[in-house]
Amino acid sequence: MRKLLNTFFVTSEDIYLALDGENVVAKREQQVLARYPLHTLNGIITFSYAGASPGLMGACAERGIGLAFCKPSGKFLARVCGESSGNVLLRRKQYRDADDPKESCLIARNMIFGKLHNARWSIERTRRDHAMRVDTDRLGAASQTIKDLLPAVLETEDPDRLRGLEGVGAAAYFGVLDEMILQKDFCFHGRSRRPPLDPFNALLSFAYSLLTNDCASALESVGLDAYVGFLHRDRPGRRSLALDLMEELRPSLADRFVLKLVNNRIVKEKDFEKREGGAVYLKDDARRLFLKHWQERKRETLTHPYLGEKLPWGLIPYVQALLLARSLRGDLDAYPPFLWK
Repeated sequence: MRKLLNTFFVTSEDIYLALDGENVVAKREQQVLARYPLHTLNGIITFSYAGASPGLMGACAERGIGLAFCKPSGKFLARVCGESSGNVLLRRKQYRDADDPKESCLIARNMIFGKLHNARWSIERTRRDHAMRVDTDRLGAASQTIKDLLPAVLETEDPDRLRGLEGVGAAAYFGVLDEMILQKDFCFHGRSRRPPLDPFNALLSFAYSLLTNDCASALESVGLDAYVGFLHRDRPGRRSLALDLMEELRPSLADRFVLKLVNNRIVKEKDFEKREGGAVYLKDDARRLFLKHWQERKRETLTHPYLGEKLPWGLIPYVQALLLARSLRGDLDAYPPFLWK
């Protein structure tokens, strides 16, 4: 359990939430573990199977406190809203900004700055940790290319130019991703998807799918529409804002996770099957192993670079969704991207 940004996060799956006067109390087997006054909270996000009392749900609805229910895996289930909710104003602001190219760019450029910063940091971490096993000059050149793009990303107000800068940075990063693979049973010669055509791309696609689901759940839990984005434009069935939010988290959360699985020999070449048409996918047992390690990764902790608070990796999408909602409401001057350190 943790309180961040006036939001109460319940991360244990056996915690029951109840109302006690003007307080929300967290219980495990009738024992009170935490208590917070309702007037100090803007939202509650629970990942518990145990649920919440009808009294607490009613009190949250009356006071305009968002109460979101997610599975322990992170999948969004439902959100309690009263007769009148600030979510209407928040979503109207989201839709207006999404329709305005300049406003969209002001938000999207911070996300792309975060993506490129984190990609560069991932390269630098490999240079530092494995200097004797990698081509440090090649990695250094890619890192410098990305570094040189960062000032232009923060200055542009043109969405097309932003996409161009993002493309240059992504090309530099993916151009050296193979160098970061230390287990040479695997290789990366470019991104392939729908379907993935080699084992490493199969791992990336699976990780990106899981991360997109986590980002979509996070956005819905704070009252944003996961389907209306600022960088990724509207398309039927595409969760564009979730893809936007995922961009800055991909290098540090998904890509580093995949590199760990491969470099530590957790996943091996025999764990894949090749299907008709050249598609490559994880076998069932390997997929379960992947998911086990993914959940373990989400429980690992780090210090959030903006908040300065220690929290699990699994809460990062939810914290970033909260920060995005607050920037749209005008509580923050601009959206602060997640900058991995």
